[in-house]
Amino acid sequence: MFKNMETKLLDLLEKRHSVYALGKDVKFSQAEIVQLVEDTVQATPHSFNVVTTRAAFLFGEKHDQFWEIVIKRLKSEVPNEEAYKNTVAKISSFKAAFGTILFFIDTDQVAQLEKDIPLYAANFKDWSEQALGSVQANTWVALAENGIGANLQHYNPIIDDLVKEAFQFPANWKLRAQLDFGSIEEEAPAKEKLSKNEQFRVLR
Repeated sequence: MFKNMETKLLDLLEKRHSVYALGKDVKFSQAEIVQLVEDTVQATPHSFNVVTTRAAFLFGEKHDQFWEIVIKRLKSEVPNEEAYKNTVAKISSFKAAFGTILFFIDTDQVAQLEKDIPLYAANFKDWSEQALGSVQANTWVALAENGIGANLQHYNPIIDDLVKEAFQFPANWKLRAQLDFGSIEEEAPAKEKLSKNEQFRVLR
């Protein structure tokens, strides 16, 4: 039997769910969470070993401020007050979490790769996104392993300028996703998996 069948790898992957009922009752300190995620991100591979992923941690007032920015920005995107009320309730559930990780791509690093290795220039934007996807998945699993729930959101690009202005992020950091995390106040329901016959092909 494969070793990963005997260890916790698949168990850990199965623990990663989109948990929306999050709270602030986390047993780890902010510093411990930062270290866990930093180590996880740095252990994740990037094409040509050039790290294009960037991340920012928001706790306390900064976490609240971020989600208030999202709430205000979405007001002009919904058709009526009833829809906005539902939007506020949804975003407030993210605000109720313990913290948020903002994931970015360093566009300067991508542009430098395109310049330095022109043969693969057309691929580097895609490869940077693939690396970021691995970072997000690994981070999510690392949090889940330690009993911390999370869900991944994508309110970019409509909030990009507001977020850069509020938090003074570098202009070359392109916001790609937001992972809010916290204590699991209600377990996520199990989701049905796509049948293997539909998802995979084995050619011999």
